[in-house]
Amino acid sequence: MSDFQPHSGYAPISLVEAYWDALREGREMPKRADIDPRGIESALEYAFILERVAPGVARLRIAGTHLHDLMGMEARGMPLTSFFEHETRTRVAGLLEEVFQTPATAEINMFSTASLGQPALEARMILLPLKSDLGDVSRILGCFVAVGDIGTIPRRFDLRSVEMNRIGDGVAPAPADDTSKPAPTGFAEPQSGFEGPAGPSENVKYPPYLRLVKSDD
Repeated sequence: MSDFQPHSGYAPISLVEAYWDALREGREMPKRADIDPRGIESALEYAFILERVAPGVARLRIAGTHLHDLMGMEARGMPLTSFFEHETRTRVAGLLEEVFQTPATAEINMFSTASLGQPALEARMILLPLKSDLGDVSRILGCFVAVGDIGTIPRRFDLRSVEMNRIGDGVAPAPADDTSKPAPTGFAEPQSGFEGPAGPSENVKYPPYLRLVKSDD
């Protein structure tokens, strides 16, 4: 997802994504307890952590000052959908569920149209799932960056594009069973092949008690 970051203002998103990826250490995703703010110090004002509280509902447990500036108030405790226009919120709720349930990462491009006292804004957000201490996927590490003059607050956004990436895609599947390999012996005895008669059937000697019985009936 970090391959396309055309504006230098979105550098915090690349930093948060790289930090999350480094914490995985071969796992599907890191745990919430793995997150250390010092690891993303230069991106903290744009970073946040969400907690899933109901299907399609995730509230901000931690929110950087940039999110407070966009809303004009304390953002902690608010649902993420509060940052979006009303007609967009259902779709955002679906995206959150997809991140939690698949699980997947998401990069979302957004915009806020210009109006009186509010210049047009472009924004980008990344959502990266985390496991709780109980092992369920119920947290998200995110980063929200709006580029431009915020103007009159609050600012709310519409979706421009969404890129979802299922976690685990591109990982080589486990090799299939190879039936050509010999079966493990365990306690089994060596198997010997079947050996038929040594020569043609006319040379086979049958037991003497067998005789041909011919009936003219």
